Amino acid sequence: MRIGFSLGSLLTVDQIMACSKILSEHEPDSIWIPETWGMECASVIASVSQIAKKPKIGSSIMNIYSRSPALTAMTAATLDTISQGRFILGLGTSSQAIVEDWHGIKFNHPVSRMQEYVEIIRLILAGKKVNYDGKFFHLRNFRLLISPYRNTIPIYLAAINQKMVDLTWNVADGVIFYLRPINELKETIQKMQRKRKINVACQLITSLSENADDAITRAKKTIAFYVSVGKIYREFLEKNGFEKEIKLIYEEYQKSGFKDNHIYVTDDMTKSLAICGTPDDVHKQLARFVSSGIDLPILQFNPVGDVKVSFSMLVSTLKEEMN
Repeated sequence: MRIGFSLGSLLTVDQIMACSKILSEHEPDSIWIPETWGMECASVIASVSQIAKKPKIGSSIMNIYSRSPALTAMTAATLDTISQGRFILGLGTSSQAIVEDWHGIKFNHPVSRMQEYVEIIRLILAGKKVNYDGKFFHLRNFRLLISPYRNTIPIYLAAINQKMVDLTWNVADGVIFYLRPINELKETIQKMQRKRKINVACQLITSLSENADDAITRAKKTIAFYVSVGKIYREFLEKNGFEKEIKLIYEEYQKSGFKDNHIYVTDDMTKSLAICGTPDDVHKQLARFVSSGIDLPILQFNPVGDVKVSFSMLVSTLKEEMN
C-alpha cells in the first residue's frame, strides 16, 4: 500500500527532522510538508529530502497568492533538483483570512487564478521562454536560468468545492482532499475518476495511542480547529451531513476559543473524517478509507504525548502496509 505522511503544523522543525529520520528507515511513498503561518515549507522540504533519501517529497500546500507562479516554478525546479526528481508540487488557494489579512492580497477568482498559475508553471518547467498575458498574470520573456532535473514535475491541487474539483481533474496530475466525509469522498472519487484518471490523495487527520480515548480527543481537537478557522470547511461540512455539529463547534469557538469546542465533534463525525484510536483501530480505519477509492492516504500526524514516541508507534504500526 502507498502511504504518505504529513508532518507539520503541530510539530517544530526539529521534530519534523526527527520524524523524517524515522521514516528514512522504512518505505513510505511520500512525505508532505504543509505551509500555513508557521514554517516556510520549501526550506523544510529541502532539509527533509536530505534525511529521507527515498520517499517522494511534497508541498501540502503552497498557496497561489503569496508567491508568483514564476517563483513557484523556480522553487519546484530547485527542490526537484535537490531531491533528485522526487518533488511533488502541491498547490492550493489557502483561505480568505490568510490571504487577505496576513498577506495583504485580494482573495478573488481562485479557480481561474489556479488555472493560469498551473499553465504558467508547466510552461516554465518545460524550459520555454514564457510570454503570457492572462487575466491575472503577465509574464514577458521569462526563462529559467537553470535546467530543471525534470521538465515535468507532478502537480497536485487541493480541492474542496466542485469547481476546483473539476479544474483539478482537467489540469492536474493529482488531487489532495481534506476533511471530506468518507461517504461523500467515495461518491466524488467514483464520479470524477470516470471522467479522467488522476492520482487521488487524501490527507487524513491521524492520531494513535494505546489509550483510544486520548487519540480520539486529539483528533477531535484538530477537527474542531479547522472547523473554527476555516469557513470553507464549515460550509462544506454543513452541506454534507454535519450542520448541527458545525453550528455548535463554531458557536463555542466564538465564545471561548479552542478550550472546549472539540466536545461538540461527535464520534460519527470523527469516524467519517479521521483515523484515530489504538493500533488495531488504525489498521481497520485506514483500510476503510482506502476502500473509498483513495490511491494515496496521507496521514496527517497528530502526536499524542511525546512526539518521537508517538510517531515511532504510528510508523511501526503501519510498517507492513508500507512494504
